[in-house]
Formats: sequence, structure tokens, C-alpha cells
Amino acid sequence: MEQLKRMAIFATVVERGSMVAAAEVLGMTPSAVSQQIRKLEDGTQVSLLHRTTRKLTLTEAGATFYQSCAQVLALAQEAEQRLAELRDAPVGELRIAAPVGFAGGPICAALAPLLQAHGGLSLQLFFHDEPIDMVEQRIDLAIRVGSQPDSSLVARHIGDARMLLCAAPSYLARRAPIGRPADLVGLDWLTLNTDARFNTLSLQGPAGEQEKLRIESRVGCNNILAVRQFTLAGMGVSLQPAHEVRAELAAGSLRDLLPGWHLPSLGIYLVTPRRDAQPAKVRYAIEALRQLLLRD
Repeated sequence: MEQLKRMAIFATVVERGSMVAAAEVLGMTPSAVSQQIRKLEDGTQVSLLHRTTRKLTLTEAGATFYQSCAQVLALAQEAEQRLAELRDAPVGELRIAAPVGFAGGPICAALAPLLQAHGGLSLQLFFHDEPIDMVEQRIDLAIRVGSQPDSSLVARHIGDARMLLCAAPSYLARRAPIGRPADLVGLDWLTLNTDARFNTLSLQGPAGEQEKLRIESRVGCNNILAVRQFTLAGMGVSLQPAHEVRAELAAGSLRDLLPGWHLPSLGIYLVTPRRDAQPAKVRYAIEALRQLLLRD
């Protein structure tokens, strides 16, 4: 690394025409610049400069060596410029992971304007209901629901998902009326088998009363959309995020079983690997998603 530094100093001396001028640009003293050039010559065992009291001129070897040094300096400047672009403007590939339920309209609504405004930005989306290794998969940003115990990640809480007990009218037509938590016992449960928290229901009633129920799954899926399809098909009861089933509730294809009782909300987080500074593409995406998800 010291040799690369000396090569950059040598190229600057040649471009500026003197040790003094190079020292001003580099923030060094002329004697320090001269010392670095001397060490470069000692290391290569080649004289690179003819020194006179009035000017510096390149030796034949120095002229050849300068071309390589100038290329190294140009590459370093290009790399520095690239880093500045990554820091200041959203460019490059942005890799985002999210639960399957977020696929579709909301993600598109948040990120399409960002892509349209910044032509140097590309996007790769990965939808999984199971958590994935963000470092191994090179994920820049993840949307996650529920507690985030991994201390190697940075989690920003941006809202909460309200969970509803849902079933299709066709299923409810075959069952006794449901008006209290005890009526849920013995129903056909459709569950997300990636989350053990949903094996037990904790409900709070209108007067603050608490009820806990242990449920047995008849159909388990690792994908919330599959759970929803089984629910819509009249196969049983499932827990669904309220913001994801608004249309089905409004159309009557799903019903909220106990509207007076509430399940604990699940936190929604934007998660990133722990870094000293996030590139601009991640900062812009966080802001776009935060505004959308908070609005929803």
C-alpha cells in the first residue's frame, strides 16, 4: 500500500511540475513529498527524475513509469467517484426481501417511483415467509414482521400489523355461530407453519378480559397466500393481516370472526445489515417503504 501511495505522489509531482505544487495539492510539505519520491526510487533502484534548481524533468524510465502511475491514479479517482455516487445517489443493484404477503401492489407503489426517478438503479425482489440470511444472500433491506432478536442487524420499527381471525361464509355456514373465543375450539385451523407463535391465540375482549387458546392445525403452509386461498375456499379458519385482506372483507368473501376481540399486533420492521453508513440506494428505499407502510 505504501508503494501505491508513492506512485500516486509521483504522478502528482509530474502533473503539477514541481514538488512544491504537488505538496499543496496533497496537503504535505515539499520535503515530505521529496522523501516519498526518494523512497520510490530507492525501492525500484531506478532514477525517475532529473532534479535541477529550476525544474524537474523525467528520465526515460521515469516517463515510462509515469504512464503506469497515472493509470493507477485515474483508477483510484474513478473508484472514489464511484463511492461518492453510491453514497449520494441511488445507483447500482438494490436487493430487497419481504414476506410473500407484501408482493404486488404495495411494494410496486413504493418502489416504482424510485426506479423511474433514478435510471442508474436496478431492483431484485425476494419474497419469503421464512427469514433468510441477509449477509449470505447479499440482501440490502428486508421487510420483516414480528420481533427481531438478531443483534447483528439493524431493525427500524415503522408500524404494526393488526391480525384478524378470518373464515369464508361457506365454512361458517356449516358451523355453529361464533360469538366468543370458546366457540373457536374444534374448528379447522389453517396456519402459517413457519411461525410457532400462531399455535396459541391470546385474545383481549371488549372489557379487557383475556382468553388464551391452543389451536391444532389441519392445514399448514409456509406461504401466507396459500393459507389465504385455503381460507377463501371454505376449508377453515386462519389468522390474516388486516391490511392484506381489506378487499376480501369488503367483498364479503372473508369475514372477521370476532370483531370485538383483539389479537396482539405484530411489529413491522425495515431491517438492514449493521453498517457504519448505508448507501444512498438503501436510504432512499427505506424512506419510500416507510412512507407507504405507515400510510397503510
